[in-house]
Amino acid sequence: MNKSKLLSACLAFTLLLSTTVFAQSDAKSSEILKSVSAKYKSYKSLSASFKLSRVDQKTKASENFSGTIVLNGPKFQFVLNNQTVMSDGASTWTFLKESNEVQISESKSVEGAISPTNIFTMYEKGFKTKYIGDKKEKSGTVQQIELTPDDTKKNYFKILLSIDKAGQFVKEAKIYEKSGAILTYSIVKFTPNSPVNDNMFVFDTKKYPGVEVIDLR
Repeated sequence: MNKSKLLSACLAFTLLLSTTVFAQSDAKSSEILKSVSAKYKSYKSLSASFKLSRVDQKTKASENFSGTIVLNGPKFQFVLNNQTVMSDGASTWTFLKESNEVQISESKSVEGAISPTNIFTMYEKGFKTKYIGDKKEKSGTVQQIELTPDDTKKNYFKILLSIDKAGQFVKEAKIYEKSGAILTYSIVKFTPNSPVNDNMFVFDTKKYPGVEVIDLR
């Protein structure tokens, strides 16, 4: 996966963590998702480690990655392989380890966009939702819900969420792209109200000797 696709995958991960008006959705799925959203919004902060896989259904080529995310209100730190994205709510730093380069941009909220700050609640708006059923797994029971975007211009046509029934958090999300690829995000560890400090959300150039800084603000 090239750098641009990797960044897109980073931003798409916010699907696991977001907020929504359930248009034309069945009552069961709406009830479940509203409970999950309320649970997420009750947390002061949260952290999670996850695995990401991308499988091209046409060529059968696959790629696997792992990462972490920390959220604290509008602030976040997102790490996926050799790329780190962090924001203090005003500025966003995107650090590419391979090229020892960091890009700085303004943190802007775009309506309808997927970002790390709405990652666990994004399903609250712009989707039709459908309850598929409960599924028993080794770690417990998950509730599966299918999301269909209202905007048909999206590069994906369906998302399948698996929600931990006991913990009420999104455990897995499968994003079905129109290109034929399937992105699967699986939560490995989820920690609500995790300890955080402001230094986690600001890029410190002193820790990266020789880093090239590209300020786009």
